[in-house]
Amino acid sequence: MKNYVIAIISVFFAASVFAQSSDEALTKEVIQKSTIKGHIYFLASDELRGRETGSPEIDVAARYLSSTFQRYGVKPVPGTEEPYFQHVPLVKTIAPEVYSLKLGETVVSPENLMRIEGSGVDTKKAEFVYAGYGTEKDFENKNIKGKIAVVLAGTEEAQDLRTVFIESNAKSERAKKAGAKGLIELHTKSPENWTQFKRYTGGSTVTIKKQEKTEGNDFFKLWVKDYESNLLMAISKRIKQYFDVFIGEEMQLNIPAKNVVGMVEGTDPKLKNEYVIYSAHYDHIGIGKPNAEGDSIYNGARDNAVGVVTVMSAAESIARNPTKRSALFILFTAEEKGLLGSRYYTENPLIPLNQMVYCFNSDNGGYNDTSIATIVGLGRTTAGKHIITAATTFGLEAIDDPAGEQGLFDRSDNVNFAKKGIPAPTFSLGFTAFDAEIMKYYHQQADNPDNLDYEYLEKFFKAFVLSARLIANDPETPFWMEGDKYYEAGKQLYSK
Repeated sequence: MKNYVIAIISVFFAASVFAQSSDEALTKEVIQKSTIKGHIYFLASDELRGRETGSPEIDVAARYLSSTFQRYGVKPVPGTEEPYFQHVPLVKTIAPEVYSLKLGETVVSPENLMRIEGSGVDTKKAEFVYAGYGTEKDFENKNIKGKIAVVLAGTEEAQDLRTVFIESNAKSERAKKAGAKGLIELHTKSPENWTQFKRYTGGSTVTIKKQEKTEGNDFFKLWVKDYESNLLMAISKRIKQYFDVFIGEEMQLNIPAKNVVGMVEGTDPKLKNEYVIYSAHYDHIGIGKPNAEGDSIYNGARDNAVGVVTVMSAAESIARNPTKRSALFILFTAEEKGLLGSRYYTENPLIPLNQMVYCFNSDNGGYNDTSIATIVGLGRTTAGKHIITAATTFGLEAIDDPAGEQGLFDRSDNVNFAKKGIPAPTFSLGFTAFDAEIMKYYHQQADNPDNLDYEYLEKFFKAFVLSARLIANDPETPFWMEGDKYYEAGKQLYSK
């Protein structure tokens, strides 16, 4: 009996080794440095002018990607309006240039005021409620409905840019939930932040178009520079005071945009009903201010032509030699506008989300170590072992996110799938920190195809494709590690 068990184990082990070696051979057969280079040079060329969402050039990129899918043998997904394309309804909102704030007879100087949200507001003698730093506790037991909530920016402990932005969004949601008509946020600390804030706010924004007017559209938010606490002291006076708020009308323009999607059906009669998503965003930030050399095109070779071609390589391999699970390839638009393409997809999936058992995303800022591949979320899913094996096979070490303080897992398209419960790490070029070498190229004009290390990229692409094949052929369905932030969402999605 003992010998029989050993024999059975040996057979399974041999089958596993054979399967891995077979997938390794199939990976090597497809991934060629010349092909990688050709795709990246086209996508990150000056002619595509940085692939900004809504531009004619990003439409050229989309057509190129769809025709490449077709040439590889990737099929359109049933239900799309146009083969290989999911149209994403986006709108560009041009912010009103005129807005004002007045407390009693005190007018806030325009240079001390920023409109963050709101349009067509003309409110006279509005009551307000002061709510400290705008925490859940600060909002408790306060009658804010129909009034303006006034809060301090940031937190008692932190005033850095990232904290202020994140907390500001949370405060808006709390104020809306409490029925406030608007939010005024007083910036009383870290004066050096204001210039940075001015760079990131105002102008125009791109969002998913709402099909109908929803409750809360009239909500407004204003930021006030109050580093000498003059307004804070004024609202603290124990006399009845009111705010007058005026915000002009914003203008909205429809933007044509599309996700590029394709699929390959799996070979296993049962497992083909499970899909692995391979995803990347193909947009970048377009044309901007010229650098010292006069270059104004942000070509986006690393971010994210490399990620796109990573997915295209998987598409070529899987279309030629399908895996047991089905494959869904999605190249997203508008990631740089706030992960909009992936958000729209998860809200309007072409195939039910509970059939999506894994999302293998690829997004990049740059690299500073060509001996590694950095997988943001490597240890968060049961499929991490396959990624480690694949990287090792091609001479790379797979490491997890070394820059946790950056919150990278929640800053790429993968997070929209994770929120739904789908295990979703991001496969990235090797970095050990967000250092000067990364920032030299990240969202810079220098991110060009002629300064990439294609020897390294060949190994990187092979590691991704082999990982994909191993995950898609594993009899065990991948899932979150128990205790993960999105573990419960996964249990709910898959009815576990």
